Amino acid sequence: MLNIISLFSGAGGMDLGFKNAGFNIIWANDFEKDAVKTYERNIGDHIVLGDITKIKSDNIPGNSGEIDVIIGGFPCQGFSVANTKRSMKDSRNFLYLELLRVIKEKQPKFFVAENVKGLISMKQGKVLDMILNDFRKIGYTVDYQLLNAADYGVPQSRERVIIIGNRIGVPNIFPDKTHGVYNDNLFTDTNKELLPHITVKDSIGFLSDVELFNGKLIDHVVVDGRKIYNHVASTKVEDTFWGRKYEVDQADICDYLKYWRSKSDWSVKKIDEHFGYRHTAGHWFRKDNDSGSIPKPSDWWELKKLLNFDDKFDKEVTTYIEKPILYEQSLRITNWDRPSDTITATSPEIHVNKKRRLSARECAILQTFPDDFIFEGSLNSLYRQIGNAVPVLLAEKIASEIKKCLTSQ
Repeated sequence: MLNIISLFSGAGGMDLGFKNAGFNIIWANDFEKDAVKTYERNIGDHIVLGDITKIKSDNIPGNSGEIDVIIGGFPCQGFSVANTKRSMKDSRNFLYLELLRVIKEKQPKFFVAENVKGLISMKQGKVLDMILNDFRKIGYTVDYQLLNAADYGVPQSRERVIIIGNRIGVPNIFPDKTHGVYNDNLFTDTNKELLPHITVKDSIGFLSDVELFNGKLIDHVVVDGRKIYNHVASTKVEDTFWGRKYEVDQADICDYLKYWRSKSDWSVKKIDEHFGYRHTAGHWFRKDNDSGSIPKPSDWWELKKLLNFDDKFDKEVTTYIEKPILYEQSLRITNWDRPSDTITATSPEIHVNKKRRLSARECAILQTFPDDFIFEGSLNSLYRQIGNAVPVLLAEKIASEIKKCLTSQ
């Protein structure tokens, strides 16, 4: 059995890829509680919650030479090209030393490290050279490549630096590309075996018209025979991209709805239950501390059936128009007919329907997590865990190449 240790495991994207390739994970570590809960639920209880800088090598299982592979996507915030203030003064930039420490102590046959594209250009390449040389000094043959996940069957354009090292005297083999841009030049003599890139529509199009779980009592739905969890998303884009045409005073709507509810037999709790919400409907009848809300059009029409109110506010509440879109990074609309842009750890891109951002499950699918992989935590935590992960399929293809080397010895 091929044993691995995982550092900076997060929710377990890389770990699951190695597990799918036939590796046995004996120990993993991360310091984020939600990520550890997610990992435990889906992969195993061998993960330890804690700060790796405070965990001694002796407390990590496996004697020197007994571990086949150590993997780790060491934190990359300090290296990211998105971080314009990145510098070697950022303490996060030195967490790779913890990976180096454990590798030096455990002497695995291989190691795999993952980081962002910005690592290549940082300090004109001096940072990457420093890292590679540090691993070479402890006896490893080290190589790196910049891989785009889309070229390996992932429906996402995600470029990441993959560093592979070994101490058993074999070449470091990276997976061959399987997919390429679909155009007239795709099937040439050099790339005739490549498949077209997988598009966002191919991957998550089936969820386009599936209502979000936000505030709902349900935890999953079945769509096209697939059991779907974590279909929750930020809807804060609504007023920016697809919003009400008319200005509406929430307090006026609240008073209006409270009046008509008082004339009916419907309690707030009963209305919540009817819609399948936990507390959402209650906010329609609340205006204190600006915590109230106005029903979306579909809820408004259903509420009208229940309370039988008149037409006074129908036009104002339910008339929506598409408003100007500002193409800033945080306000981009996702691709549809090609792989998505990189799934990030913060707010994802806008869905093509322009009414919401991509859901956590849609992001997970674009990261090639399986449908039965359930994430734990708040919506922001789900986005962070998924965005920080290594695409499962890419990790599996890297793992398969390493497995070939190890089993051929």
